Amino acid sequence: MQQDSESNLKLDLQTNSTRFNVLVGLTGSVAALKAPLLVTQLLEIPGVDVRVVTTDHATHFYDISEVSVCVYRDKDEWEMWTKRSDPVLHIELRRWADLLVIAPLDANTLGKIASGICDNLLTCVVRAWDISRPLLFCPAMNTAMWKHPITAQQVATLKGFGYVEIPCISKKLVCGDEGKGAMAEVSTIVETIKQYTQKHPE
Repeated sequence: MQQDSESNLKLDLQTNSTRFNVLVGLTGSVAALKAPLLVTQLLEIPGVDVRVVTTDHATHFYDISEVSVCVYRDKDEWEMWTKRSDPVLHIELRRWADLLVIAPLDANTLGKIASGICDNLLTCVVRAWDISRPLLFCPAMNTAMWKHPITAQQVATLKGFGYVEIPCISKKLVCGDEGKGAMAEVSTIVETIKQYTQKHPE
């Protein structure tokens, strides 16, 4: 019974025209440790609701219990669908969200999205995304990975789809290297999203 109630809660994706729904995507970069802070600050924006889609690798870097909103994982997609009439989670999330922000976007998921690969819940949401709605991405990776020639090509591909880059920054990384590749500051991400909420019709 507890599992049934959890599934019902996670499928509560009703839209409300007076609310602005932000879907946060988390991937397997150490910058995912900022997820609780990002969600907290997004919830401080008036009229904003937040849900999170996480890859399994991202959960290595943060504690889901510290995130104050519903967090969806790959297993939810499979557990919630048992017969043909059941809703498909990545489609329901795509319908619910007014904006998708992937923060952090690691090198692996960047490559997947650029290539059209959709092998987990988050990349399925992206592949089904309504491109008339904003999709923001915040790259985060080691400096050596950022400097690889394919990175610029893949970022350009995403921007060619109409997605908006919130550029990474230079700083001392967790691995000890210093240089470009760190995810944009949470405050920068939140301020960027605020610009879209202000355009949302009341």
